[in-house]
Formats: sequence, C-alpha cells, structure tokens
Amino acid sequence: MRYSSLCIIVVLIGFAVMSFNSPYKGIANENTVVNKGLTDFKNKLEQLKTNVDLFAEDKISLEELQKSLRNTRNSYKEIEFYIAYHYPEFTKTHLNAAPLFHIEAAGTSAYTLPPEGLQVLDELIFSEEASEEKKKIKEITVFLYNNYSKFYLSTLKNGLSKGNNKTLPLRIELIRIYSLGVTGFDTPGSLNISEEASYALSGIQKYINDDAYFKNFNRQKANTILSESLDYLSKNKDFETFDRIEFYKNCIQPLYEEFGSWDGKSDDLKEFSGWNVSNKNFFSSDFLDPYFYTLLKSSEDNQDLRKLGKDIFYDQNLSDNGRMSCATCHLPENAFTDLKTKSQSNVEGKTVLRNSPSLYNAVFAKRFFYDMRAFYIEQQAEHVIYNKDEFNTSYESIIKKLKAKPEYKKAFRTAFKDGKISKENFSKALSSYVASLYSFESDFDKFMRNEKSISDDAKKGFNLFMGKASCATCHFAPHFSGLVPPFYNENESEVLGVTKKPLNQLPIELDSDKGRINSPVKKENSWIYENSFKTVTVRNIALTKPYFHNGAFSSLEEVLDFYNEGGGEGAGLKMNNQTLPSDKLNLTPTEIKQVIAFLNSLTDVSKK
Repeated sequence: MRYSSLCIIVVLIGFAVMSFNSPYKGIANENTVVNKGLTDFKNKLEQLKTNVDLFAEDKISLEELQKSLRNTRNSYKEIEFYIAYHYPEFTKTHLNAAPLFHIEAAGTSAYTLPPEGLQVLDELIFSEEASEEKKKIKEITVFLYNNYSKFYLSTLKNGLSKGNNKTLPLRIELIRIYSLGVTGFDTPGSLNISEEASYALSGIQKYINDDAYFKNFNRQKANTILSESLDYLSKNKDFETFDRIEFYKNCIQPLYEEFGSWDGKSDDLKEFSGWNVSNKNFFSSDFLDPYFYTLLKSSEDNQDLRKLGKDIFYDQNLSDNGRMSCATCHLPENAFTDLKTKSQSNVEGKTVLRNSPSLYNAVFAKRFFYDMRAFYIEQQAEHVIYNKDEFNTSYESIIKKLKAKPEYKKAFRTAFKDGKISKENFSKALSSYVASLYSFESDFDKFMRNEKSISDDAKKGFNLFMGKASCATCHFAPHFSGLVPPFYNENESEVLGVTKKPLNQLPIELDSDKGRINSPVKKENSWIYENSFKTVTVRNIALTKPYFHNGAFSSLEEVLDFYNEGGGEGAGLKMNNQTLPSDKLNLTPTEIKQVIAFLNSLTDVSKK
C-alpha cells in the first residue's frame, strides 16, 4: 500500500549516482513517436516545475497545479511502455515510484530512502494537505526534473536501448494498465484511471502506426481494438463504477493476445521477469513461469521427480522425532493449511510463531515466510528442516534416512540421471511437487476466460476489490498477492497494524509480532519494516482461515471489517509506519458480502 500524504517525509538527500543502462544491448532508437514523446515529457516537467514555484508563491490555484500534473502524467503515460520496459529500475526508483520509503543497497550497506516521482506528487497534490505541503511538493518536483533531465541528455548522446521484440513492451504495458492503472495504485490521489489509460493506449497506437517494424503486422485489427478501447474509456471515467471486467474482456485481453500472436516468441525478459511471454490470458495457469522462482529448471522437472517430491512431503520419518512432515502444517484437504491459529511445534503443547499459509501458488514468489527471510522455495524448506521447533534436523540426517530405504533409492534413480540421494536432488524433488500446486482453474478464472458464468455479486465484488475497496493495490491481479506487476520479480510486505483480536473484540491492541524487522536479513533491519508482513495470495482464501500471520481473525467478515476501518491506525492505534491508508473505505454491508462472494469464486483445489 502507500502512505497518507501526512506520513510522507521526504528528505532531499542529494542526487544519487544513477545508471541508465538497460538490460538489453543499446542501439539508437529511430521511432519518432518515442523521441517526440521523450521531449514532450521533458517540456511538461519543465512547465510543472514552473507551476510548482508559482503555487508556492500563491500565484496559481491548486486546481491549476493539479491540471499541470495531470498533463505531465499523461505525457509520461504515452511513452511509459518504452521507458518502463527498457529502463525498469530507473523508472521504478526515480520516475514513478510508489509513495513508500524503500531500502536501497550500496555495497555491503543499505539505506532507507524516501519515495520520489510522479506517484508521490499525485498523492500530495491531490490531497487535502497540498497547500501545507508546498515545500515538499517543490523538493520532489525538482528532484524528478533533474533526474529525468540527466536521463534525457543521456538518450540524446547515446541513443535509447531496445530489445529484440517490439511487442513485448506493449504487452507489458497492458499488464501495467490493468494491474496498476485501473486499480488506482498508480494514481493514489487523483484516481484519474480512465484518462491515464487512454493516454497509455494512445501512445501504443501512435507507436505501432509510426514504426516501420510493424508494417507486416495487422495494424487494422489492432487499431480497431485500440479505437474501441479509447472510446470505452472516454465514456467510463468514474473510478467506482468503472467496469474492470468489461474493460479486460473487450479491450485489454484482445490487444494482449493480438500483440502476442505476432512476434511473442522472442523473450528479452527471460532472466528478469516471472511473466510467461507466451501466455495469452492473464487468468490462465501459464501466466507466470514457476521455474523463474525456483532453483529447479524446467528441463529437469518430470512426473517421476514430482512423485518423489510428494513422497518426501508426506514422510514424517524425515523429522527428528519422526512425527512431523510438511503435511503436518500443510494439509491438502485444507488447501494446504492446518486451520490453526498458529501451527503446531514438534514439542507437545507448543506452537510456532505464526499461522500456516497455503502452499497453493506459493512457488510464485521471490521471497518466502511472512517475514520474507528466505529467497527461494528451497531455502524456505531449509529453514523448516533446521528449525528446532519444526523438523529440528539436518540435511545429513535426512539423506542418511533416505539412503536406508530401498524405495527411495529406486525413486532417486528413476528421477535423476545421476541417481544420487543428495541435498541438491532432495531439494529439487520437493520443489517440483510444491511448484505443481498452482491454482488457476477457479470459477472466476474460467469466467474471465469466457468458459463459465459467475454470480452478479461475485462480479460486483471483483470490481470493488479492484476499485473502491483498494484490495488490488496490494493483492495485485491476476495472482492476487504482493508479487509486483508488471515484471512479477519482487514481493511486497505491508504494515497493516494487525491486532491481537478482531476489531469487534475489546480492547483493541496491536499484535506483538514485529515481523520483517526481526528477520535475519540484516540489510532490511529498518524502521519501515516494523510490523511488516508479506502480502500473500487471496486465492483459496475461503478455505484457509484463520487469517493474518497471527491467525487472530476467524472469518472473512472480520478481515473486511478490519480493512474497512483503515487497519490498526484507522481503529485508533498509534502506528509508526502503517502502509495501509488509515482512511475508512466506507464499504456497506452489501458491498462487503459482494467482495466475499468474489473471494469465494477464487477457490480451486484441483491440484493435490
């Protein structure tokens, strides 16, 4: 989520040393639309900078400043598909970063830095406190202008970078529009979703019609869809009533498939993104590539390996006391959770620190555990193996036990060419099984693929989830977790102010678990991660109660009530850094039921 504008403390710490290197080999760009767009954005930034000064001197109104910012953001949106694709780190950090403090590594050290860029300005300038934040607005604008000016001069001198595939940036932009744009994530203050989506699509349209590379592409079909999409956006401008189902089915998905059907096989993003370039629908099981997130390679995986991993998963003998397996806390009949407030320990009458999350879609993450202390699913298993409250054992002990059983010797020989019973092969087998537990055959997925219908309440609930209820600004579509689009190569954690008990049970007290700040990842030992926990997927949430890391909420109604009140801070608790806005959502009882109807439609436990 994001700060309220009162919580953003922006300190001008001096210009960082920036590199504008792209992940791709650089060659000069010849597309005049991009070149003109870069210049237009610079001009709009100059005008914004001037207007910010005038606003600070009370020479123009807030409405005039807001209009200037809208013009600037719209100009950026026209070329976002190009800049954000070829210069993702520069864009994410300096041009359009979320209004959140973040950690930036420098050698062996890490620094907590304030947010900067267009999103921060959108939240500030469209806030009720804009008139009191003139200095802050000016500092951020100057910082943005100078950063982009350096980038602009670099492009004039060195040319722009571009990859091998011209349609990949366009398809990535469509993901960005749907997952970050129409949810309001990108415009936290103005909620100007339709206008910005229009400019983004308009930029794509200009690009394909200007570039000779597209001369063999079916421009007529693409232009027809784009024109119809622009017409739809011009007629549907209200944030709360905007139909994100209709927009996806009639606008985003047809364009996404059309661009992918042309030259979508060359993948410049193979080492950078978890998105599967050959995918044709956001809501199909191949949207993300599980092998991007594991040490296991696709070429190594097979049915025999998966069966071996499943056997390991259910084997209690591998733990020190012979009474605990992975399935002890992750039962398939409960969507691979245990339905307990906190999972049991290997010590009678004792629990571990936190609630057991579902393993469905767990592979699709760059960080694991609620405190995000593990970087691979294999590392996650290692933490459980050595944890004295869980398996309380070692790889050496496990390997010895496996070698003592003839059936395991045979299974390892079948699954691996070298036939070795080793730590590496053990990890690959377990990863293979967990990676197979994906869940994209829910009623809602099938509905979005036009394979079946769902209730009107579920449809309305989805639009609330993606809009007024602000759920999708943390639980990003289509995975509905904190795996950040459009590249899906990093995870978010959030400070929600989770309480010891539901809000309808007094007294209201903050849970004592400090979360991510206490993880062993020392470079993340920052105040911004106090009470911060990984944002997990809400797929199969109907089956995975109790909720939150502490398992203190036993129903979805209690969870929605918590969010509706603005989390812990909204309920009156003093929070140092709540990233969930403390403003009340003002969801009605009917709307809460509709959101829950949508969440129920995300159930799919067909994989076991």
